[in-house]
Amino acid sequence: MKNILGFYYINAPHSILNNAGSDEGARTDNCVIVKKIKKGRESYVYVSPQAFRYWFRNSLKNEKGWNLSPITRDKKIAFTEVNPVEYEDDDMFGYMKTEGGTVTRISPFKCSPLISVFPERIVNDYAVMSRHEGVPVPYEYEFYSTVLKGIFAIDVDNSGYFIKKEKAGYKNISDDFLKKYKDNGNVEIVEDGIKLKREEKVKRIKDMIEVIPYLTGGAKETTHLTDIVPRFIILLAINGGNHILMDIAKTDGDNATINLNAFKEMLSDYDDRILTNIYIGIADGFNDKLKEELLMLSNDFTKKKIIVSTVKDACFSFSREVENIVD
Repeated sequence: MKNILGFYYINAPHSILNNAGSDEGARTDNCVIVKKIKKGRESYVYVSPQAFRYWFRNSLKNEKGWNLSPITRDKKIAFTEVNPVEYEDDDMFGYMKTEGGTVTRISPFKCSPLISVFPERIVNDYAVMSRHEGVPVPYEYEFYSTVLKGIFAIDVDNSGYFIKKEKAGYKNISDDFLKKYKDNGNVEIVEDGIKLKREEKVKRIKDMIEVIPYLTGGAKETTHLTDIVPRFIILLAINGGNHILMDIAKTDGDNATINLNAFKEMLSDYDDRILTNIYIGIADGFNDKLKEELLMLSNDFTKKKIIVSTVKDACFSFSREVENIVD
């Protein structure tokens, strides 16, 4: 199983990227709070993976011209067209439909929540709506200053590969779907399903990587505009399912950094499984000390080539290696 792995930091200096809804116990009738998670005695803000996937999907539509699968709402359920040949997001983001026979697809694109690297740094802002005649309407909301960390993975082998198997999560297509596309020139019929032509599969995976420098989204953009493009990213491909970059996040005072010893240990332990060079993108001014340490590491570490550049250059340089890892 081949996987593309990503680790990244998003700078959120004055942000409300994902809200938890109203606080019924607040001093004002209208109070919106941010999402938080507890670790021991500390609280950390977070952004749900559903929100991050929504930003990713919309950015792919706007930047890469993806044809997003239409959504049908029926009473208490909703589902897409479940057509991963015609709609790129049905392929890369997965689906489930139970009407007329259950078909499901495990998403090849997997991601964590975005979690603050620092304990709770929340500000309560009090404001009023006063553009109307009469008494102003008070409201309150929370925002924060932090750096958010996240990881993602892309299952290379199952991207563009749609199985017909009587097993939960693995019956991606129906018999009728298989018949519909058996003579389609964009797909190849295999023993247990359908595969996209290699060129289309490569394009979809490359689009997923190349959209990262153009990600947009988040709540409260009109008053707390935050650029959600990562300020730091690591990209590599590995033969296996382990996310070896999961535990390298570290803080150094007010700076988000990485545990270089843990990073080097992972690269050394999995050297025989890493399929590409290791690409690191870091924005100038994000953490200049870390940038210097990584440049030194790239010179000294010889088992795999470590290439340090800007975030955009790292994404597009890594994208060019995708061609070499797709069967």
